[in-house]
Amino acid sequence: MFAKHYEVDPAHIDFQGVVDGLYYPFYMEWTRHAFMKEALGLDIEEEFKQGRIYMVLEYSLRFRKSLKKGDRLEVTCKLERNEKRNRVNFFQQINVDGVPYADATFVATCFVNGRPVVPEAVANALAQAE
Repeated sequence: MFAKHYEVDPAHIDFQGVVDGLYYPFYMEWTRHAFMKEALGLDIEEEFKQGRIYMVLEYSLRFRKSLKKGDRLEVTCKLERNEKRNRVNFFQQINVDGVPYADATFVATCFVNGRPVVPEAVANALAQAE
């Protein structure tokens, strides 16, 4: 499974001494974008210049434990099929020392000429994962 490693940014700590919940999706986004570029060969900035717009349509996030100052995160990302053929799920977790602190499913698509599609690189990766 694809993974990136980060250390909690002290600027993300709230008054309770834990990471504010709004930052969890940021760590996941950084990892998801890296996954697309490094594992799938899709640079979404370059893709945008070619008229392909990648978009998260919805997500669900479950918090399990609170991240704290000094935590070293492993953020994972893997593709899963969505029930709709023009969408894909990115299942992601934030782990600290192998313990899940949060997990989420991001539902995404790519718009080409205003129509939602699953790019060939993504479809191929999904087929290989099965």
